[in-house]
Amino acid sequence: MSDKPVRFGLIGFGAWGRHHADSIARTPGAKLVAIAARSEDSAQAARETYPDVAACTDYRELLARDDLDAIDIVVPSFLHCEIASAALESGRHVLLEKPMATTVEDCDRLIDVAQKNNRLLAIGHELRLSSLWGLVKSMIDDGYIGDPLYALVELSRKPYRTGADGWRYDISRVGNWILEEPIHFFDLARWYLSSSGDPVSVYATANSRQPDHPELQDNFSAILKFRGGAYAVVSQTLSAFEHHQTVKVTGRKGALWASWSGAMDRTRQATFSLRAFNGDEVKTIPIERSSGELFELEEQIAMFARAVRGQGSLACPAGEGRWSVAMCQAAQKSVELGQPVKFE
Repeated sequence: MSDKPVRFGLIGFGAWGRHHADSIARTPGAKLVAIAARSEDSAQAARETYPDVAACTDYRELLARDDLDAIDIVVPSFLHCEIASAALESGRHVLLEKPMATTVEDCDRLIDVAQKNNRLLAIGHELRLSSLWGLVKSMIDDGYIGDPLYALVELSRKPYRTGADGWRYDISRVGNWILEEPIHFFDLARWYLSSSGDPVSVYATANSRQPDHPELQDNFSAILKFRGGAYAVVSQTLSAFEHHQTVKVTGRKGALWASWSGAMDRTRQATFSLRAFNGDEVKTIPIERSSGELFELEEQIAMFARAVRGQGSLACPAGEGRWSVAMCQAAQKSVELGQPVKFE
């Protein structure tokens, strides 16, 4: 199907699902065919926004269609394994929002189902496709800073959205708080320091300013150690304002410093920069494309569509998504125990 558009079914039409729909609709080589929404009101909103796209309220009805090549899944985390398994069993390739699942065991189940059905399973770690965060990785791989030894990935922002019916504030549905946003930063840290091998341990701490929800950690920090001796610090606070992310990576020869700031994460108007030191001089590196979550989502849809057509690889395959969940689960265990946790 290298010369045909990839026909997408979208499961989930909430706040982020609508951005997915928009990205599919505007991506060359992709076609939005059907949407399964959570409620009749959401389905009607989908029909009004996309009059030529079928909409229903049962994802099983969508999967029963015979005119879909790929399924994009944007639903609460606790539903990921159930719905992604059904989509893969139906013979479709799957793009699944992060976290891949709420447990490592469910990640393994999804990998098995994808392999059994010979289908692609991509995980939505779209920061890997950023013109900013992705350029950091390219410069590391090109040897600009020498062997990387340390990475800091930090976020400062205001609290999370609650999600439909407050599902993000329900641990039974979210899995744990670290799986919601720090998972992106664990993924970046492991990606940047991949030359140092796999992570071997994590030591994390957290606290909350919410007396009614102490399990929802407003402030979180972790030290992630790698087999080759490098280490990363992943840190965030939800007790701040706006949305500000920083990445700093140092190596044996130089250092990189990337930053992104916006009034909110889902904005097309942001300020961002990348400064680099190669051991001799400091440079400001030009960023060729706009950076931000919405732009990265569009890149993710386009890359996934190309992979389905056999024209490229996945930005974040299932095995990488599994690692991200494993790091978050270990970090949560470390928070609870108050001591480092080793990876098996």
